[in-house]
Amino acid sequence: MTDILSAQVPTPATEREFTVKARSRRATITRRFVRNRTALIGSIALILLVLFATLGQLFWTAGTNPDYAQFLPPSGSHPFGTDQLGRDMMALIIKGIQFSLLIAVVVAIMVVVIGVALGAVAGYLGGWQDSLVNRIVDLFLILPAIVVVGVMAVKFEGSWVMVAVFLGLTTWMTLTRIIRGMVLSLREKEFVEAAKALGASTPRIIFKHIVPNCSDVIIVSATLTIAQAVLLEAALSFIGLGVRPPDTSLGLLLNETQNYLPTANAWLFWITLLFVVLISLSVNFIGDGMRDALDPRQDKVRS
Repeated sequence: MTDILSAQVPTPATEREFTVKARSRRATITRRFVRNRTALIGSIALILLVLFATLGQLFWTAGTNPDYAQFLPPSGSHPFGTDQLGRDMMALIIKGIQFSLLIAVVVAIMVVVIGVALGAVAGYLGGWQDSLVNRIVDLFLILPAIVVVGVMAVKFEGSWVMVAVFLGLTTWMTLTRIIRGMVLSLREKEFVEAAKALGASTPRIIFKHIVPNCSDVIIVSATLTIAQAVLLEAALSFIGLGVRPPDTSLGLLLNETQNYLPTANAWLFWITLLFVVLISLSVNFIGDGMRDALDPRQDKVRS
C-alpha cells in the first residue's frame, strides 16, 4: 500500500519536468530579433558605424583642413587617401557620417511626432477633423518632396538643420495614414470605453491609452525613416540642393568627389558611397527584423 501511494505522489524532479517558465513579451521580442540573422548583422554594422563616427575622431587626429598633398593613395597614414584639396578623406567621412546620422535622427523624430499626433487625432475624433487631416495629407503627397526641400535648403544656404527640418515636414504622411487606420480600430475596444466611463479626457485617452498600443508600428516606422532620410539627404546633396559648406554630410562628399569617377582617383567616390549603402542597408535590416519580432502574426522567425 505504501509503495502504491509513493508511486502516485509526484517527485520534485517530475514537477520540474513539466514546469514551463513564462517568458515576458520583451524577452520574446528580443529572442525573435536575435534569431533574425540579417537584423543581427545590421545591428552590429550600425553599432560599428556609430562607434566609428563618434569615437573615430578621438583616435584619428587628422583634421579636415587641406594640410596634406593632393590625391595621396590609401596608406597607413591616410587609410582613405586625400582629395584634390589635400584633405584627409577618413576625417571627412567621419564628419560626414556624424551629420548624415544626425539629420536622419532629426527627420525620424519629426515624422513620429507629426505623424502620430495627426493620425491619432484624426482617427479618434473623426468628423471634420479627420477630413481636414486627410486633405492636408493629400496636399503634401501632391507636392514633390525633393524639389520642395531642395528649394528651401538653397534659400537657407544649405544648413543641415534646415535640410533635416524640411525633410521631416515632407515625409510624415505615410505614418499618419497608418496610425489613423489603427486608431479607427482601437477606439472601439473595451479599454477605450472603460477609460471614457472613468471620465478620462480625450487627450488622455488618445495619448495615454491608444497611442501606446501603436508603439510597434511607430518603432518600425521610425527605424525605416532613418534609412530613408539618409538616402534622401544623400540624393539632395549629391545634386547640389542639400547640405553645403561649412556643414558637411556623406551626400555632400559624393557631390564633391563625383568628378573623380573617370579618373584614377575614383576610390574617393566609391568609399563615400560604400558608407551610404552600409548605413542604409543596416538600418533597413534592423527595421525588417523589428517588424518581424514585434508582430505576433509573423512566424518567419520563431519565438
